[in-house]
Amino acid sequence: MIRWMRRRNLAFAAALASATMLAVGSYDWIHTRRVLPHIADISLPAEVRVLAARVSPGATLSSLLHAHGLAEREIVALVGRAASVFDVRRLRTDRPYRIVRAAKDGALRAFEYEIDSDRMLRVSRTDDAEGFVAAIADIDKRSERAIVQGSIDKEVTSLFGALSRAGERVDLSIALADVLSSEVDFNTELQPGDHFRLLVDKQYRANEVLGSDDVDLFANYGSIHAVEFENDGRTIQAFRFTAQHGKTDYFDGNGHSIRRFFLKSPLKFDPVITSGFSMSRMHPVLGLERAHLGVDYRAPVGAPVVAVSDAVVVSAGWSGGAGQMIRLRHANGYETEYLHLSAIDVHAGARVHQGDVIGKVGATGLATGPHLDYRVMQNGTFMNPVTVHKSLPPGDPLDASEMPAFSVVRDAALKALRESASARFAAGTTAG
Repeated sequence: MIRWMRRRNLAFAAALASATMLAVGSYDWIHTRRVLPHIADISLPAEVRVLAARVSPGATLSSLLHAHGLAEREIVALVGRAASVFDVRRLRTDRPYRIVRAAKDGALRAFEYEIDSDRMLRVSRTDDAEGFVAAIADIDKRSERAIVQGSIDKEVTSLFGALSRAGERVDLSIALADVLSSEVDFNTELQPGDHFRLLVDKQYRANEVLGSDDVDLFANYGSIHAVEFENDGRTIQAFRFTAQHGKTDYFDGNGHSIRRFFLKSPLKFDPVITSGFSMSRMHPVLGLERAHLGVDYRAPVGAPVVAVSDAVVVSAGWSGGAGQMIRLRHANGYETEYLHLSAIDVHAGARVHQGDVIGKVGATGLATGPHLDYRVMQNGTFMNPVTVHKSLPPGDPLDASEMPAFSVVRDAALKALRESASARFAAGTTAG
């Protein structure tokens, strides 16, 4: 768009169709906002002026336009046209938008609102002076494949902390935890000295409004293509591969799926075990010695709880001292229970898949504070959830016919990971 302004191209409609929205995801916009004020009235060539801002709390599309002194007839026409392609009641606080006005008389020429990191609402004036046309457009981005690395030590003890120190966002922590959720319990198994490298797509948008054709702004993460994680002396590898039948999954170096029968934990990461499996423990509320047939994870109220494996919901509701509880039935005679929940997101008889959110951490029933009591049974016998995972078989292997193609993907990813911890190369040069 800056190049268009420099050429003083008067074909505004064509330029608007190729322009992108001011600002990207919240992280990059926060840094950009230190350079620009919250609302920036940006001088362009004589034809138009652009006002860039963010949606304020409680604002509607109509109130935003009124606040900038636009004519009532223009506001009514624009809102009506926008509503034909987008629910205008769903404006989100702090999302960026732009208003383009004629420099001569202040007439509204266009309005753009960033719906999310991938789509924007565009409303622009037609040849008819009183009319507008509206559309939802994709946001143009470019993608780079990058190496990201991090480590665990005495000061930084969590996956989130390690990636934050490396300059990455929380989104990547969640994505990485999801990839390795069957291999590493990020609540209990991280140790000082652990380190990791991953190959991930990063998406960028042109930094047009700041007037730079050279500097692009980070938008969001794409797929994680490979991970090598050194954890307490063991090496865990995961490679993204799409099999011939079209399903994409993660596999270890030998072509076995790393999606095991059970996840290592029903919580993503950060909580800690406060009480382990025991046949005799002093109950913190009752003051009596009794068996504790699960593992207690300390976690804040509202933290999402996920199904550790595909299952059918046996029961979901109040269960005495267990408070709000969910029981799931899995294959091979396994059942799992999730106690003291603050909210339940499933119902009896429903089918759930591994990783689906089924409820939220709470402190209902006989509980002294927010935590999740997680229990595992096989054929009616309670088992230690921390150790049961070790007895489960590895994931299913790829068919022998898939291995040559997988080997190419694996070897290219390993070469990228090991050649340079800071290497970047164009997306599409390795696994799809």
